[in-house]
Amino acid sequence: MHSTVEALEGNKVKVHVTVPAAEFERAIDGAFRKLAREVRIPGFRPGKAPRRLLEARFGTEAAREQALRDALPEYYVEAVQENAVDVIAPPEIEVTAGQDDGDVQFEAVVEVRPQVKLVGYDELRVELPFAPVDDAAVDQQIDALRERFADLVDSDDPLVDDSYATIDVTGTIDGEPVEGLTASDFLYRVGSGMVVPELDRQLHGTRPGAILQFDATLPERFGEHAGATATFRVVVKEAKRKVLPEVTDEWVQEASEFDTVEELRADVRRRLELMQKLQAQMAVRDRVLEAVADLVPVDAPATLVEQETRRRVEDLAHRLSHQGATLEQYLSATGQEPEAFLAEVRQGARRAVLADLALRAVVAQEHIEVSDEELDAEIARLAERVRQKPQRVRRDLEKSGALEAVRSDVARGKALEFLVEHATVVDENGDTIDLAIPGTDAEVAPAADAGGAGVPAGDESQTDDDTDERPGP
Repeated sequence: MHSTVEALEGNKVKVHVTVPAAEFERAIDGAFRKLAREVRIPGFRPGKAPRRLLEARFGTEAAREQALRDALPEYYVEAVQENAVDVIAPPEIEVTAGQDDGDVQFEAVVEVRPQVKLVGYDELRVELPFAPVDDAAVDQQIDALRERFADLVDSDDPLVDDSYATIDVTGTIDGEPVEGLTASDFLYRVGSGMVVPELDRQLHGTRPGAILQFDATLPERFGEHAGATATFRVVVKEAKRKVLPEVTDEWVQEASEFDTVEELRADVRRRLELMQKLQAQMAVRDRVLEAVADLVPVDAPATLVEQETRRRVEDLAHRLSHQGATLEQYLSATGQEPEAFLAEVRQGARRAVLADLALRAVVAQEHIEVSDEELDAEIARLAERVRQKPQRVRRDLEKSGALEAVRSDVARGKALEFLVEHATVVDENGDTIDLAIPGTDAEVAPAADAGGAGVPAGDESQTDDDTDERPGP
């Protein structure tokens, strides 16, 4: 087989393919074998009639026509792979010679992924909302620790939100007790809304000895009684308030592994700063993708946008189905109109396609390659996710022709890592942010998984029944 590729306008190419008559003869043999299985010839079992007999009875025209239908797609795929044509849509195939005899020639016009050239991708500047950890944030964390060691003490003060009351409560509907609304010596936090909001309003300002009677509508969590009006009788038996421990060295020694308040505050600050930097590092990846997408000098191909839109909708529907819900129920619950929902998804898909084109451009312009060791590591990661042995995952990828697609995906992840490493990250005031984590060499966490940031891979194969965040055509 011989093939060439001709560039066309509109992001398309024309693949010219010539299949020698001798090569095509094998496809005709296959068509006759298929015909033998479908017809009954006296004296022969199904599929056993020889070609010469079938040819004498039916002629070669039908077999040749069948061979063209069956073999042309295979020849097309072979030509595309041979010429490394990055197709993104089904082809339009036209047979130009060989319908009756001789060499078979055909042309396939197909849309391809645009290859773009970027300028300025190695000096991106991205802005993040970032403020140093202050004393108030440290105080908040220490107060949360104090809450865990708080004591409840008796109080004669009127009940307010976050004070506690020991109550006897009875709830009835039409004089009949309701399950879950009757309890004795129930320690209740005022303002929690654990029963009905009206209970909190009634408790406000009361003291021990108060007897409350009121009606309230039951919320949805009461199942079959939801929406019904219940009558409540509540006796306030005790009132308590929460007392937090004082922040002293003695309390710190009891509540933590530190000896002093100063040591505890320093550790809390360090942990907050570490978490802040880790969150910022993840945010940087998204901002970098947004910035590099803006550098793409072409529009996102409609074909890719629609593919990514469909993938995102199907992925959401797949996830909802695991929760026993449908997409229609989701839209109804969130108050979204289908048209507005699709428009929003399509806009996100468009940005993802542009980011993907940008990453592919960085791979090409920076000559980024993926070693066999890196590919093995990615296969091991995929295998762990689908709970299969790496050897089987590799075999499945090779069988489906998707191994190089995985290599390409890893390359785009490395491209994203390159972009993040070379980007300047600033806060809202334009000051450079230091995202380096003490004890590590990297300023920003590795970003080996490009697709996880919302970029469509465009060529990755599925290895299990779960929807991948980076599926391709």
